[in-house]
Amino acid sequence: MPDHALHQRFQDLKGVEHHKNELIIELLRRIDNLSNDYQQMSLDHQRETQFNREGQLKEQQLKNEIRKLQSFMSRDPFVSVLIDGDGMIFEDELMRRGELGGKEAATKLWNAIKDHMHEKLPSIPSDCRIVTRIYANLKGLAEICYKSGIVERINTIEDFYRGFTGSKILFDFVDVGHGKDRADEKITELFKLHLNDYHCHHIYFGCSHDNGYARLLEQYTEPTHTTRITLVEGVPFERELKLLQSQFSCVKFDDLFRPDKINIYNPVQHPTSQPAPNQSARTSSDTSGVPLSQAQNFYQSPYQPTLGDTSPSTAPNNALMNPKASSWASTATAAAQLVSPPATPTPAVSQSMSSKDIPRNRYGQRVDPPVVYDKEVVNRVRNLKLCNVHFLRKDCQYDPCTHDHCYKITKNELTSLRSIARNVPCYFGNECDDPKCIYGHK
Repeated sequence: MPDHALHQRFQDLKGVEHHKNELIIELLRRIDNLSNDYQQMSLDHQRETQFNREGQLKEQQLKNEIRKLQSFMSRDPFVSVLIDGDGMIFEDELMRRGELGGKEAATKLWNAIKDHMHEKLPSIPSDCRIVTRIYANLKGLAEICYKSGIVERINTIEDFYRGFTGSKILFDFVDVGHGKDRADEKITELFKLHLNDYHCHHIYFGCSHDNGYARLLEQYTEPTHTTRITLVEGVPFERELKLLQSQFSCVKFDDLFRPDKINIYNPVQHPTSQPAPNQSARTSSDTSGVPLSQAQNFYQSPYQPTLGDTSPSTAPNNALMNPKASSWASTATAAAQLVSPPATPTPAVSQSMSSKDIPRNRYGQRVDPPVVYDKEVVNRVRNLKLCNVHFLRKDCQYDPCTHDHCYKITKNELTSLRSIARNVPCYFGNECDDPKCIYGHK
């Protein structure tokens, strides 16, 4: 074989070796890449496995917490019964029975709520408790019931609500005392609190007598709220509440609440041996100069001053409160041991004065004529302790009266006294049809 043929074969082998080495290098490079990818995927898999494990543990933990929370939220379910006792007043027969009547009223109310829940609200748990709160001015309510002849003794109303509160653990009567809108404010705040409370499944709201609650209900007309509210009717719903009545469930419990307002224009003359109500502020001011709007009782009759204590032991105190009547009070003290003073007869309303003469707006609501007064005279009249009813209506029915009838009042002072009396809202509001009413009708 020639030499050049050997060289050629050698060159051919060198090319084959070169291609073989290149192939091997390429394969090794690919193996390295695959190894790196595998390691990365292995790390990713480990990380995902750990994340899934932690997620499963967290999920299980959250499920346990949800079960605990659901168990907690389903604990102690209740329905709330909120009643404005200033206008939602129980039937006369129940209140006349005092403490026993209060217990019976509580039982009737509890049974009525239970029956209504069973019939209309089946989704409420059967073990749901009934929490009842009645807010009212106890002293004012007792006085108006006594004066209108519903009860023979003024403390009968206190006995009634004592029985009501004591009959059920979660039934309470709250005496809010004197002052405008005290019951309204407390009921409004408790209404909002219970409506946002998950434990409270429903609210029974007794407010049919007061248009002011329409402002509250207008905020909760969404279905999520209206399905949890039932309006309880006592007296017929006032005009503004009637406009909202169709958006809420309503219920009326027969033989439980009065269907009409108390008539305070025909007071009952009780026997002289009957204990009279405690003294309360009904005139232009008390001895400390508290404004009339704060001293007056919400239930004050449009023509009656506060009943005074007619016993001999209190007459000297009345004389100290009213120096101008001290000699009269002393005489009354001595005479009280022999004979009870006769009641002052109620004069008939003048034929020239009628409800047709009362100024009203185009909606038929009573409007008070403007009164021009001197602020300095008003401040002075507040401290005179004059009898509003005597000077403005001329028909004070209480003898002895604890406030001054003998003062020689001037025309300016009479105008100022009328302005002071209007600071007290009339019980019947702008529906009042008494032509001699001296109180405010805004």
